[in-house]
Amino acid sequence: MKWQGGDKSVLDALLPLVYDELRKLARHYLRSERPNHTLQSTALVHEAFLRLAGQSNLRVESRAHFFGIAAGLMRQILVDHARGRGAAKRGANSLTLSLDEAVDYPKQQKLDLVTLDDALTSV
Repeated sequence: MKWQGGDKSVLDALLPLVYDELRKLARHYLRSERPNHTLQSTALVHEAFLRLAGQSNLRVESRAHFFGIAAGLMRQILVDHARGRGAAKRGANSLTLSLDEAVDYPKQQKLDLVTLDDALTSV
């Protein structure tokens, strides 16, 4: 098989032949995800294809084996996506302050309640 010999153009020729099957597989996996999932089946197929194309020494024995590899990649992509989402929920991208920075944080200015009340009642 040319692909096993390192010819990556074979994968490019293979994709149009298996694209519809890969989309069905992706839709199957996404049905078990939460309804507002940000990944769509097309994006999942494309990401799996990119990971597949990036693998070296990949040995595919049959059509079923190829789809098994693709399915495993799709599951891993969904797991990675869920981990990233979970990390964001736990504050992975949040601002952290050291105790010294928090103590030196600028004090709030004194609030003029009369001016605030005037502004609120004028609306």
